Amino acid sequence: MKIAIVGAGIAGLSCAEMLQAGGHHVVLFDKARGAGGRMATRRVVTVAGYVAFDHGAQYFTARDPEFASVVQGWGSAGIAAPWPGAGSDAWVGTPGMSAVAKVIARPMTIHWNCLVVKIRHMDGSWFLDAVAEIPFDAVIVATPADQAAPLLVTHDPAMAAMAQACPSAPCWTAMVAFAVRLAVVDDIIRNTGIIGWAARNSAKPGRPGIESWVIQATAKWSRDHLEDTEATIVDALLAALALETATPLPSPIIRIGHRWRYARVTATHQGCLWNATTKIGAVGDWLIAPRVESAWLSGRMLAKVILAG
Repeated sequence: MKIAIVGAGIAGLSCAEMLQAGGHHVVLFDKARGAGGRMATRRVVTVAGYVAFDHGAQYFTARDPEFASVVQGWGSAGIAAPWPGAGSDAWVGTPGMSAVAKVIARPMTIHWNCLVVKIRHMDGSWFLDAVAEIPFDAVIVATPADQAAPLLVTHDPAMAAMAQACPSAPCWTAMVAFAVRLAVVDDIIRNTGIIGWAARNSAKPGRPGIESWVIQATAKWSRDHLEDTEATIVDALLAALALETATPLPSPIIRIGHRWRYARVTATHQGCLWNATTKIGAVGDWLIAPRVESAWLSGRMLAKVILAG
């Protein structure tokens, strides 16, 4: 079959990888400039060299045996490494969280900067508004539930209802770098004040360069300040880091804010969704649990269903 996948995060890529290996022709579409979705890395060039920030998912774990085996392979390939600072079972992509997704995406056909807002089913074929003239035999929606629901509702209301029941919480993130190392002992700060997570990004394996931090606000604070300006958000999160660590902070040489509207998912525990009659489905961490592993497993699950025929 010729299959369209909307979303090139880890769920969409995992599904595409197995379907392509099984002989299907897969084409992915993503509104971003590169692979990974929330497994994201922002790179900034400075006079001191480039600085990388993992501003989405901070690390991942591998509990499922199949996924654990794949992660070990990523480690052997040099695109992932353990990060003991976050836990004995924590892994990160190297040299950035997006590294794994980039490698998976390399042999695939992907349309970047391509926002799909409508899909049509006509005469047994699927059409995406972004490439209206190209027919597909099947379509898989691999986006956060909030974005999946409007794509699914016309074609499978039950699927759309499941997606609507799984709203995502937002997350404001600050990326900051300093010319000197901060006098903060801990590399990770969790759940204190308005900070849901803060980490010395430069302490992760494979991250050379100057002192860099990622500060992520709690879901409630992010929701309360969703429409605030980027500068206001970064100021607030820097002040929170100084307060919670009792450490005076020098002026950052890099300061960037990023708003994730769909960051932390509510899960349905369905695994994946598939309508075998019309050949439309959905994958994502919202169908299992809010983890990178869940996104990968969801994509794999649907691929196995399709390959089983």
